[in-house]
Amino acid sequence: MQQDFILHNWAVWPPLQPDAEQDSVRQQELLASVPKMLKRRLSPLAKTVFCAANQCIDEHIRLPAVFSSCHGELSKSFAMMEMLEAGEESSPTAFSLSVHNAIAGLFSMAWKNKLQSTVVAPGEEGMAAGFIEALGLLHEGAEQVLLVFYDEPLVDFYPSAPFKLSADESRALALRIAKSGEGQALKMSSLSLTGDDGEQPVQLTPFIRFLAEPQAQLTLKMCRHSWRWEKDVEAD
Repeated sequence: MQQDFILHNWAVWPPLQPDAEQDSVRQQELLASVPKMLKRRLSPLAKTVFCAANQCIDEHIRLPAVFSSCHGELSKSFAMMEMLEAGEESSPTAFSLSVHNAIAGLFSMAWKNKLQSTVVAPGEEGMAAGFIEALGLLHEGAEQVLLVFYDEPLVDFYPSAPFKLSADESRALALRIAKSGEGQALKMSSLSLTGDDGEQPVQLTPFIRFLAEPQAQLTLKMCRHSWRWEKDVEAD
């Protein structure tokens, strides 16, 4: 498999060079357009996703979107289970905001985006699963697609070692990709090389580094095969 596409722009949140005071102000700016009633329902992870995605979209253009997260709002689900164990009741609203597609739903409401929205739980395929879904939308006729990767650390109750399932901090990466136009030309392909570079939360850091630095290619290895992303410098 080999697919070519254009990366129009991308954004990550929190920023690569953190500044607590400046980042707090910037977050307020990025969330300013979210209705207040809706903003109160946003978890810290949802705010992270919104801050990354908002930097890749135009308020006057609606895009189909793909959201990819290994664990979603697992910490919120776990908190609800603790409440049930303690004999407390959980509200329907709390449950609706804990499901895997909750953030995607809130995003479509905040930006009034009625186009297709897909939520992927990638598993061992890592970030490749989200790309495959987004590239499929491009081949079906979408001019551009918003692709968002996000995860937060697993709660301590779920031991992940020795498996590479969780990162040390919450992170969201948003990309706007297209079949043509201005931007960075990229190529994605599968290889027979095998290994263990972890699942999506662990892969996010090297992928962001690949985008931010003059790095020509990135290979992420899985137990059955690998995925490689390459920059077409001449086409840039």
